[in-house]
Amino acid sequence: MSPLVSGLVMLAALLALLAIGTPIAFALGLVAVGALFTVYGPFFLETLGEQFFSAMASFSLVSIPMFILMGAAVASSPAGKDLYEALDRWLNRVPGGLVLSNLGACSIFAALSGSSPATCAAIGKMGIPEMRKRGYPAEIASGSIAAGGTLGILIPPSVTMIVYGIATETSIGRLFLAGLLPGFMLTVYFMIWTIIACRRRGIGLSDLTESFSMRERFAALPRVLPFLLIIAAVLYTLYGGVATPSEAAGVGALFCLVLVAIIYGVFSHSWNFRQMPTIFRDTLKESVMIMLIIGASELFAFALSSMFITQSIAQAIADMEVNRWVLMGIVNVFLLIAGFFLPPVGVILMTAPILIPIIINAGFDPYWFAVILTINMEIGLITPPVGLNLYVINGIAPDISLGSILRGSLPYVLCMVLGIVTLCVFPQIALFLPNLVMGVAL
Repeated sequence: MSPLVSGLVMLAALLALLAIGTPIAFALGLVAVGALFTVYGPFFLETLGEQFFSAMASFSLVSIPMFILMGAAVASSPAGKDLYEALDRWLNRVPGGLVLSNLGACSIFAALSGSSPATCAAIGKMGIPEMRKRGYPAEIASGSIAAGGTLGILIPPSVTMIVYGIATETSIGRLFLAGLLPGFMLTVYFMIWTIIACRRRGIGLSDLTESFSMRERFAALPRVLPFLLIIAAVLYTLYGGVATPSEAAGVGALFCLVLVAIIYGVFSHSWNFRQMPTIFRDTLKESVMIMLIIGASELFAFALSSMFITQSIAQAIADMEVNRWVLMGIVNVFLLIAGFFLPPVGVILMTAPILIPIIINAGFDPYWFAVILTINMEIGLITPPVGLNLYVINGIAPDISLGSILRGSLPYVLCMVLGIVTLCVFPQIALFLPNLVMGVAL
């Protein structure tokens, strides 16, 4: 059996396991073990444990549970509500300002949590009922939150970027910087579309009748600013050479826990210390899930490499002799389809061993490509059949149908496609900050 045929058989087996509901880590592991056993017999079992655990032996992986803990601490508090209210007071004089407030809150909360579902849940619980109460259609109310939540995997600190850095052996600090400007660019695109949609449909104009004094606007900031300072501190320690990503994540998680306890536990009593076990439990569950996927993906990548599947696919694509932008278009379609069915972490870990050599040989920057890949994964979060953010929104607003949520989020998919096109035309949007702060990558 040729390597390419073997690869197709492994892909078919993997899709079959995923279709019947097998967790992605177990599906990857079973397909890899089955393929290796079929080709090499039981002798490969001696290296099985070494391959699995070597994937989790990287010190950089410590940053994943720390950033997850950071997000879990903030998500357990009313921080999302405070972010939303503070932005609403500053943007209420803009048509559709309430939707803009939610999008802005999503972008800031995304930077705190690094998690799309957490961002959707935290901002959506407050924002969706308030938007509907003020007359916004259910589609716009739900779709804007679903789309805004996707920013959690692009705006640093991002768990997805950490996984990409480990899988491709690229700098996590540089990846974080690469995602910063594109993340804000997408936020602006989302806001521009929101203003256009609200003006065209004549909604959100009631916001203009409300007025907040400057004193009321500044009064909403004290609970928000400390968390913005945490983001700034984490980024400074990363890029100022003060600490590694793992150390910065640990300090950020500690400060988030302390701030949540002080601001919401001591002063407002809207949070209590009995929530601590829940925070650590949720962090442990999500961290273990990601670690299992990482370990299983290493087995999958080892199987692909050992059976010369990766090399054969790369060579087949190289032999196509197409324009490199046509190649990039093919890769984007592939990532888009993969994102429809698999979570971002799974897609990155499965495809990175195959795609990165092709991307580099075609003359593309791997840090720029990380942003392109991540935006593709964002699209997958708000499109069926998986569309995790769609189900999160449906869970917190069950009276809004999945169809309505999807219709509301589709215009934001076009904004993401426009973002990809913009980055292809102007790659320096992603590369300017990494090159400025850390020098040009060799």
